[in-house]
Amino acid sequence: MNEILTELERLYPDARPALRFESPYELLVAVILSAQCTDERVNKVTAVLFQSYNTPAAMVTLSQEELERYIFSCGFYRNKAAHILSASRDILEKYGGQVPDTLESLRTLAGVGRKTANVVYSVAFGGDAIAVDTHVFRVANRTGLAVGKTPEAVEEGLMEAIPKELWSKAHHWLIFHGRRVCHSQRPDCTHCTLSNLCAYREKTV
Repeated sequence: MNEILTELERLYPDARPALRFESPYELLVAVILSAQCTDERVNKVTAVLFQSYNTPAAMVTLSQEELERYIFSCGFYRNKAAHILSASRDILEKYGGQVPDTLESLRTLAGVGRKTANVVYSVAFGGDAIAVDTHVFRVANRTGLAVGKTPEAVEEGLMEAIPKELWSKAHHWLIFHGRRVCHSQRPDCTHCTLSNLCAYREKTV
């Protein structure tokens, strides 16, 4: 496992979030929008949305229908609009207009699940957390870093396998590897420098 982590760090030393944001609140909204949607699409949507609505106070001036029109192309726009508006109201009413900076508090926000809270806590506030999205889930299971049938199980396995100070970095390394090499349908095992360490590769050879 140490060899896998060392190689991932070598491959992706500058791994960072692909979502564009300038505040914890913008990151929170972007992560909510990113569910089942590409980061590229989210960035196009938020480039327009955040011009006028990049704070909780500004966001709640929109009706749900108005917000839906802004975020329509991200998919699941009705649920996402409802979550963004509910979370924005929670931030205003419970946290003085500031996105809370603890995992426990983040998870109290309407529409904010475990993965979203972990991303915001780690990226915006420098906390130690591993958010398990589809890329992290796939690469962790295939390599054998953490094997589990649910994101929660994989998250727990990764936290056991990876030193705490590397959790946030490893999250981005795994995402980059999933996007660039360990694809969902056709993983590029031939060119993967982890292939000699990978449990998935051993099963397919």
